Amino acid sequence: MALKSLRGLPISIILIILLVCLFILSLGLGRYPVSAENVLQILFSHVGSGIQTIITGITNLLNLPVTPIFGPPVSDISNTVVIQIRLPRILAALIVGAALSLAGGSFQGLFRNPLVSPDLLGVSAGAGFGAALAILLSGERILIQASAFCFALLAVGIVYTVSKVIKGNRTLSLVLAGLAISSLFSASLSLMEYIADPTDQLPTIIYWLMGSLSSLNLTDVAFAAIPILCGMTVLLLMRWRFNVLAMGEEEAQALGVNIGRIRAIIIVCCTLMSAAAVCISGIIGWVGLVIPHISRLLVGPDHKRLLPVSLLLGAAYLLIIDDIARTISSLEVPLGVLTAMIGAPFFLYMLSRRGKGWA
Repeated sequence: MALKSLRGLPISIILIILLVCLFILSLGLGRYPVSAENVLQILFSHVGSGIQTIITGITNLLNLPVTPIFGPPVSDISNTVVIQIRLPRILAALIVGAALSLAGGSFQGLFRNPLVSPDLLGVSAGAGFGAALAILLSGERILIQASAFCFALLAVGIVYTVSKVIKGNRTLSLVLAGLAISSLFSASLSLMEYIADPTDQLPTIIYWLMGSLSSLNLTDVAFAAIPILCGMTVLLLMRWRFNVLAMGEEEAQALGVNIGRIRAIIIVCCTLMSAAAVCISGIIGWVGLVIPHISRLLVGPDHKRLLPVSLLLGAAYLLIIDDIARTISSLEVPLGVLTAMIGAPFFLYMLSRRGKGWA
């Protein structure tokens, strides 16, 4: 059952406040600590600089005298660490966590199965193969991200096409096709690892597959944010339809819902979000499987509440995991390792406490 005291809007507000606090705290965490006061000063100085630039442009256009309102941005090592090094990976953690958890919650609602995750239809396997292929051919970061994104979309496209050929239940056909295509791309990935140079290319492939947000810049984040935000917007606008789908296909059709079109829209949005997330972060498991379960404990099975809470909770969760990954030791721990070590035991604990039901 949902926690009634946290039901509805209050839990969303709590999560938003938590995200803001985590965002500021994360910018200050690391081998070079920065106080929260300095973090806020740096952020406000950059915001002020941007606003001042806009005001200056308008006043120049209107031939008015320019009056400085904001001071120049802080220019020191703290500014470089916060803005150029930590800000991109923190923003990436937020959008990747939100995308994976929202995609996981959407797929669980679509397939009416609590064990469904965003990589059900082959996104992760396709992205892994695409990234490995790009590492073998060039090793350029932008090509690795583009190849991972394209092959993730290709894998799901093949799954959706194959599922149309399979006779019988459409949902089951998608799952079976997803398993087959995922296995095919996983085998191809193993072949890429086999032929890779063991001194250079193979470690790069393995590190990418374990998941990391290091070495990202704001351009990488912007590249992933566009499809992620598009998919999020559509899913959140149509989240009430998930409640209709939960009644079953026959009941939904009786209410006038076009099951085929809704299923296709959900798959496209989830695929775009998952592919964009994986292409910059590598494969990070368990987020899209565990977070929707926790959200369901908080607000219940109503997808009008469940999906927004999954989005916010997933963003906060991955940001915390990333903070742990880069501060727990002198060497950064891959995110996929931490999410599996934390997510798998917690998932088993939830299953043992929840009994037979999941909604």
